[in-house]
Amino acid sequence: MDGIGRLLPWVGTDGKPCYLVGDGAGFLSRYADKIELVQLGMAASLIEHAEDMLTDQRITRDQLHFLAGRMAEALRDVHRIAVSRADRVNGPFG
Repeated sequence: MDGIGRLLPWVGTDGKPCYLVGDGAGFLSRYADKIELVQLGMAASLIEHAEDMLTDQRITRDQLHFLAGRMAEALRDVHRIAVSRADRVNGPFG
């Protein structure tokens, strides 16, 4: 793998991105693939939950605030996955 490596689907304890340099066939690469699948599945479930909640006229401000927070987290994860996959196809920054 050329360049900086694969952007992993998690951040370090200091909030900085984590990268993996390798051929993409090792244990950590396979683990990262599984984490990405979990994150994408959670995002899909959250979309369904949000659609249901937003049709409920009794939803509270606190519930909406909580939902927005989880949606921001899911969007951050999905964005990281998209950037990582684009980098692996096109190289860093296209």
